[in-house]
Amino acid sequence: MSLPSHGGDVDALAREAGCAPGDILDFSASINPLGPPEWLRPVLSGAVSRLAHYPDPHCRELRARARERHGVDEARVVAGNGTSELLFALARACGLSNALVPEPSYVDYRRACLAAGMDVEGLPLRHEDALALDPGALRARLAASGARRAVFIARPNNPTGLDVPAQDVRGLAREFPEHLFVVDEAFGSFVEGFESLAGEATGNVAVLLSLTKMFAVPGLRLGLAVMDEALAGKLRAGLAPWNVNVLAQAVGERALADQDFEERSRKAAASLREPLARELAGLPGVSVWPGRANYLLCRLERPEVPALRAALLKRRIAVRDCSNFAGLDARFFRVAVRPQADNERLLDALADHLDPARPRPARRRPTPALMVQGTTSNAGKSVLAAALCRILRRRGVRVAPFKAQNMSLNSFVTARGEEMGRAQALQAQACGLAPEARMNPVLLKPCSDTGSQVIVLGRPVGTMRVREYVAYKPTAFRAAKEAYDSLAADFDAVILEGAGSPAEVNLKAHDMVNMAMAKYARSRVLLAGDIDRGGVFAALAGTMELLPEDERALVGGYVLNRFRGDPSLLEPAHRYMLDLTGKPVLGVVPEIAALGLPEEDSVSFKAGIFWSGSLGAVGRELDIAVIDLPHISNFTDFDALSREPDAGLRVVRRVADLGRPDAVILPGSKNTLADLADLRARGLADALAALAAEGAEIVGVCAGLQMLGRELSDPTGLESGLGRAPGLGLLDLATELLPGKTLRQARALHAASGQMMEGYEIHHGVTRAGSGAGLLAAREADGQAVAWGEPGRVWGTYLHGLFDAPGFRGWWLDALRARKGLPPLERAALHEAEGSVEAALDRLADTVEAALDMEAVTALMGLR
Repeated sequence: MSLPSHGGDVDALAREAGCAPGDILDFSASINPLGPPEWLRPVLSGAVSRLAHYPDPHCRELRARARERHGVDEARVVAGNGTSELLFALARACGLSNALVPEPSYVDYRRACLAAGMDVEGLPLRHEDALALDPGALRARLAASGARRAVFIARPNNPTGLDVPAQDVRGLAREFPEHLFVVDEAFGSFVEGFESLAGEATGNVAVLLSLTKMFAVPGLRLGLAVMDEALAGKLRAGLAPWNVNVLAQAVGERALADQDFEERSRKAAASLREPLARELAGLPGVSVWPGRANYLLCRLERPEVPALRAALLKRRIAVRDCSNFAGLDARFFRVAVRPQADNERLLDALADHLDPARPRPARRRPTPALMVQGTTSNAGKSVLAAALCRILRRRGVRVAPFKAQNMSLNSFVTARGEEMGRAQALQAQACGLAPEARMNPVLLKPCSDTGSQVIVLGRPVGTMRVREYVAYKPTAFRAAKEAYDSLAADFDAVILEGAGSPAEVNLKAHDMVNMAMAKYARSRVLLAGDIDRGGVFAALAGTMELLPEDERALVGGYVLNRFRGDPSLLEPAHRYMLDLTGKPVLGVVPEIAALGLPEEDSVSFKAGIFWSGSLGAVGRELDIAVIDLPHISNFTDFDALSREPDAGLRVVRRVADLGRPDAVILPGSKNTLADLADLRARGLADALAALAAEGAEIVGVCAGLQMLGRELSDPTGLESGLGRAPGLGLLDLATELLPGKTLRQARALHAASGQMMEGYEIHHGVTRAGSGAGLLAAREADGQAVAWGEPGRVWGTYLHGLFDAPGFRGWWLDALRARKGLPPLERAALHEAEGSVEAALDRLADTVEAALDMEAVTALMGLR
């Protein structure tokens, strides 16, 4: 009789389908749907240096781990290059001439016995018994036979997935001690409540244990057999020396200790198998066996499985044609249980083939999505995401940005009064959309080295230390997923942004913004690295090395960011990365000088690299000092000033660097009292007071305004435990920080200039003005004061973004010029082109679109 080939030959399947092996969705091999455990790659990498030596020929450590796991003596454990090697060797070593194989079953039982010169008799499993093994029928067959036999029992059976109770096998072994019962538990660990016989494998019972199915490493080849010590010795003597390599032994030692992964895998297989079985059974003319493992046997009404297999393979989907199993015919096929998205793709393909005319409810497809992740913080993720948003928008795609969790002190307030990350507000602008909190559902604003204010869907929910937030994270992630679902339902595509690096091993267990979110969104990933920093290829390779296999599979390719030079010189490195990781470099984005877009992180601000950093910078007639604060927030308030041709901005940290600027800006902070204490410790508080006495202009924004007052208090410990402190005393104001948070966009008429001040408020507490405060501006909507002080001297405001308005910005800069005896500038052209951010977004999109393989990028999203 012809014997069926094994499943899982993806190379042959790919040749038949005319595609690459990686394009085959393989349901013909039954491997853990979770994929390999996270420890696989580190274990393999750690064992590579041992490849310079021969492996332990006796597999001592591996067998010791088997002893601990199964409670058996090491002498009874044999390790092999897969259970197939052990199966064939056992047929030779057992010394029996006859075998009994219940069928249909795994083809290599019969093959191994025939190769050993044994006579093989089949025990047909009856269709009226649903192809389940009847212990009574097996008992009757053994009782009627006088010859000693090797009896093969699969627990569970392959291909049916039906198990045989352990007590039935024990009873048969006791009743027929002259026969050898070979019990194959290759898929047993996928069966809920499975009772292994490995610990009882002695006398006339031998148990085969596969590690490659559960731990999803069939290419590694590793199996164990447990049996009587004498038989184990014969079996071991018939194996080639060093039959289990160094890598396989290392993985096996780790696998045998990981019962938690097995338990998770059992639950996952069951949760995926049950709906798959229901939907398969709902297809016209399909019956499904109630298998308990990670595969399902199916039968069609008509014998057309070869045609079905061929049709599916055209769609690059492979199923196991079971028509040449003993007892089965061209009506039978088997499918593995795979992840949900894969199962849905199979079900749709089967429905199209079996009944193409039958209307069926459309299966909701995930919204096309792509996530930009980075090897580090400040690798350019936000800017690349904004570029992709603008590129897709210009191609007619209704696209939206999303970042599940952002940690930033640079926030924005929407028209609805929701607080969100400034980067996602910019990305929304790139999409032509009004910013909204569901684009950044979780925002963390650090207010100390160990604690942050947590903002969910635009509203603060509390200030939490690290451990408190870790406990809260499941709630935050639920909110993020709900926000994503809502957003994705409204748009044709979503560009997601990650945070930091996806390979931070200390953070991965609580990830909700990188790979965990990519998996939820069913999004592929572009991994970006900053080549200007150096070491980008090591960073990319190292990141990939630390990712588990399922996360590596999400990565579609690499983007090298901020390159200076000829990109063709990088081609050898690109080929090396493709060979090393299997992922291509999809683009080299050049350094874009003076792009003019706001930065998300304070890294660049604190480095002072975006502004003219020296006193009296060449070509800049106005010297404006911005005081750096440890907890500085919303530093992008001053970006618009830096784009003016006469404004030289510089970051000041020391009194020695302060000089005598034309204006000093004291910016916002997320820990006002702590940063005020820091100003005093650095001597900057006294220096600012001295400048004010000399008539210099000092401007406070938000927390900077509060510091300029006479007194600050934080009675509830909202930002720190410092309680109360005198302010700089430059304005007649007293501020009490309270839990209520003001979040709103606002307009206010500036009393001195007649210009409209526009911006947004983000602050806690209440500021009370004394008689000498001097009201400068009040909100247009309700008359509440938002600015106090004396123009040209010391003044402050709660309005973030006030310098974005061209009218007020031009008036303020020209007032500084007038005090220096300089004529006003003609700023009309600049202000008419106040779409400078729009122009910058278009320039960014032009550059990135030219640098990236956009066909590959859109294909990753499924938009092509």
